[in-house]
Amino acid sequence: MAKNKNEGFVTQIASRAEDFPQWYTDVILKTGMVDYSDVRGCMVIRPYGYRVWELIQENMDARFKATGHENAYFPLFIPESLLKKEAEHVEGFAPEAAWVTMGGSEPLTERLAVRPTSETIICSMYSKWVQSYRDLPLLLNQWCNVVRWEKNTRPFLRTSEFLWQEGHTAHATFDEAQQETMQQLRTYRDFMEEALAIPVICGRKSEKEKFAGAFATYTLEAMMQDGKALQMGTSHNLSDHFARAYDINYLSREGKLEPCFTTSWGTSTRMIGGMIMVHGDDRGLVMPPRVAPVQVVILPIAMHKAGVLEKAEELRRELKAAGLRVQLDDRDQSAGWKFNEWEMKGVPLRIEIGPRDIENGQVVALRRDSLEKLTLPISGLADALKTLLDEVHDGMYQKALAFREAKTVDASTFEELSAGVQSGFVRANWCGCRDCEDEIKQKTGATTRCMPLEGAEVAPGAVCVHCGKPATTRMYFAKAY
Repeated sequence: MAKNKNEGFVTQIASRAEDFPQWYTDVILKTGMVDYSDVRGCMVIRPYGYRVWELIQENMDARFKATGHENAYFPLFIPESLLKKEAEHVEGFAPEAAWVTMGGSEPLTERLAVRPTSETIICSMYSKWVQSYRDLPLLLNQWCNVVRWEKNTRPFLRTSEFLWQEGHTAHATFDEAQQETMQQLRTYRDFMEEALAIPVICGRKSEKEKFAGAFATYTLEAMMQDGKALQMGTSHNLSDHFARAYDINYLSREGKLEPCFTTSWGTSTRMIGGMIMVHGDDRGLVMPPRVAPVQVVILPIAMHKAGVLEKAEELRRELKAAGLRVQLDDRDQSAGWKFNEWEMKGVPLRIEIGPRDIENGQVVALRRDSLEKLTLPISGLADALKTLLDEVHDGMYQKALAFREAKTVDASTFEELSAGVQSGFVRANWCGCRDCEDEIKQKTGATTRCMPLEGAEVAPGAVCVHCGKPATTRMYFAKAY
């Protein structure tokens, strides 16, 4: 394993520059975020990692409820006959589906798919629940697990089983479904920027890359520190495709039977992997404050001396009462060992307090994002730390945005595109043809990521960066996870 040569303080994590995949593996294992299980392609999310997911859930769930959505739960098993009702959908998921063929010792009369996604089972219920325009819109969300039989797996980023949320809605018109699709895309964008401190590019997927059975798929693309893209979430306008397949019809105000228009949208534990790869450094994790399991860790210095532990505990109580997620580390370990431990875990703020600090009515604070040390008065400390946490968040976001912008280029020739996708994102004119898309991937290893919501228009006479045919759009290209 390549060792970190840039930081003498941490030696058990690979260097990002020398071996980014190994760095990622080292970080998620050594910080107790996750572990490998005995089940092929499945991960065990340990308490530190699961707390991040809980905080993500809390934040996102509040946003969904604010837009009128309610939580529900649907079965894990989906009859094969339901999947087959929408041909394009079942074809798209067939290679990834896991099937149950036995119930105890008896063969099943019909195979059951282990939920790869829930459009089919939810649409079958919508067909029962929707009778008239008065029943619309239906706005539901589900927090659950799904199974997709992946060939190549990596914890958080791509696993055979993962946790996610999937929203499913039904509407009276195409326009209402489109408004919902875009609203939830914006909800995702706001969450990723405001909670995860990750800048994302929002845009529409190509016909090849869209969700199986969808009219249109919209995506949020983030850049990792190795220049690759990670799809952080998607929002799909399903038009009336699923409604017609599953008989989701309503009686209109005019007394006419009409098909509904549906949407689905989802994000998953993949966001945690993206958060790690966007913000981490050679010391380990760098946690965004709003989803950090511990926002502030208090380290008493010379805690064997009178009054130090008592003052540290007093601070812990005050900060907790102020709404901060705080932990006091009074373990019998050296200060240096604790510095290493908490920096590796990415805690946004470290507070050091010793006899001299108590005497001077102050603490020493360290920002994990910049490793900057500050001296803060104990009086009013909670408010000062809250302000500092906001500054940490903003600093992390701006750093990630600057990195993405520096690693994004515009290409007017195929040579420029081919060179650019080796280290980042490329914007270029594209014809929109499937054959051209396939050839670009074959030659460069890059895929189309999205047509941006802003700036996708091409100038008159513009030609495709690869084949030279008339261009129809601007497209982001990148290698991806």
